[in-house]
This record gives sequence, C-alpha cells and structure tokens, in this order.
Amino acid sequence: MKENDMVLGKGAKIKAWITASRLRTLPLAFSSIFMGSFIAAYYGHMRWSVLGLATLTTLFLQVLSNLANDYGDSVHGADSDQRQGPQRVVQQGLISLPQMKRGMIICGLLSLLSGIALLYVSFGAQLELFLVFLLLGLFAIGAAVTYTAGVRPYGYMGLGDISVFLFFGPVGVLGVYFLHSGNLAPGIWLPAAALGFFSAGVLNVNNIRDIESDREAGKYSIPVRLGRKKAVVYHALLLLAGWAAILVYSMSIIDKKSVWIILLMLPLFLKNFWAVKNRTHPSDLDPFLKQLAISTFLFVLVYGFGLLVPF
Repeated sequence: MKENDMVLGKGAKIKAWITASRLRTLPLAFSSIFMGSFIAAYYGHMRWSVLGLATLTTLFLQVLSNLANDYGDSVHGADSDQRQGPQRVVQQGLISLPQMKRGMIICGLLSLLSGIALLYVSFGAQLELFLVFLLLGLFAIGAAVTYTAGVRPYGYMGLGDISVFLFFGPVGVLGVYFLHSGNLAPGIWLPAAALGFFSAGVLNVNNIRDIESDREAGKYSIPVRLGRKKAVVYHALLLLAGWAAILVYSMSIIDKKSVWIILLMLPLFLKNFWAVKNRTHPSDLDPFLKQLAISTFLFVLVYGFGLLVPF
C-alpha cells in the first residue's frame, strides 16, 4: 500500500480524484458537441448514438486534459503557494505524480476506445473517413496531454488559446456535425467559431487570474505577455467576435426567427466582461471563470431551443 493511500481513506481518495477531474469544466466541453448536434437536428441529420458516444468521448478527453494540467503544472511549478485559483490535488499531496500519470493513461485509453466506437457507428466500413477522424482523435489526445505536461508544453508558450479555440470550436462543432450527417452545412463555421472564441475567453479569465504565479513559473500565457490591461481588451475582443459570429449566422437562417432568443443571453456575457475589467484581485475572478463556462453552455442550449422549436 502506498504512503498517501495509508494517510487518505478510500472516501477521501475518491473525493481527490473527483476534484482532480474538475467536473465543473464539463459543461464547456459539452457545448461544442451539443451545438453541432443541434444544427444537425435542424437539418434533419440527428443521430442519438452519435450524440451519446461523442459526449462520452468528450468526457474522457476533458478529464484527461484536467489530470494532465494538474500533473504538468505541478511538475513545472505553476501550482505554487502563490496560485490564486483552487489548490490542485498533486500540489496538496492527495494524489502522487505516478498515480496521476496512471490516471492519465486510463483516461487516454478510455477516450480512444470510446472514440473508435463513435467512428464505427458514424462511418462503418468507410475506411478513409474512419482513419482521418482517428488521426484527429489521436491528435486531440496528444493536445490534451501536452498542454502543460511533457518536455515543452505548448501552454507555457502562450499557444493554449489557439488550441482551445480549435478543439472547442471548429473541431468540436464541425466534427460532430459531420459525424451526424457526413457533410458540412453552409455557414456552420460561424457558430463553431463562436464556441471557439467563448472557450478561449474562459481560458483567458483563468490566465488573467493566474498572471503572477504563471509569470514566476515561466508560463508565458497571453495575459502574461500582454499584461492585465491589454488582456482585458483581448477578452472583450473574444466575446465580441463570438457574438458577431453567431449573429451573422442567425441572419442566414431566415426561416427561424426564434433563434433571436439568443439575445437573452447577452447580459451574462456583459456581466462577465464587467467583472474581468473591474475585479482586479485574482481570487475575485475565479467565480467568473465558471460563470463564463456556464454562460456558454446556456448559450448553446438556448440557441438549440431557438433552432428546433416549430415556429
């Protein structure tokens, strides 16, 4: 029995793994899956088996990413005592580095198996499409791990925003729509971009909060490179770009006036920007990281309702 297994009871150990999984990040991860599925349903291509397996695969990938983030930031020193966000489990000694690495391997294998099942359901014997999406899935697993883990984690070079934009936006939305339908709908890249911009905004709130601890750890996120004032301007641009993309797409759906119900969500995003701009103490920003993630998820649900209601 390992030392920290002796110190922690079974219940505490389970709680530590749940904490490390950071389940509060799942609504944002599911947003692109649901957006792609809502648009597929609007065009008559919805397949429940695809939605279920895509959601399961995304669950495993997101938990993998969170475990890898805990592991990598602990190894590279970003999870120090100066960090203003929630304390991580490796940093607190609740889960050892070898145990966290095993957890990452298990989540990686589960996401791979779930992804293969998803591709089989979607493409069957269409080998070319199966292999293309399999490679994309393997790349997603690699991106989840190497964001903060590995020898040269790209999150420490300020490239996390690009990765989040791509995987939570175009790759997620366009990929899921294609898995449902086998084609791409006109203009679907616009709602995909909206999800990408909002997801990058969530990461930006996180990085603004952690500017000082990230700078000390040599993690050169965009807020560390720009400074807080310019990072707030960058945040405004991300939110504006996301809204511009969804409004332009909505204007193209002339048979669905109900999609304009999405404007009811605008105050939530304005509230987030106001908080990021005016709450200068790092710990005061933490609730607004969750608030933007939940707002993005609600944004998708409301937009899906607008797409699918029969009027």
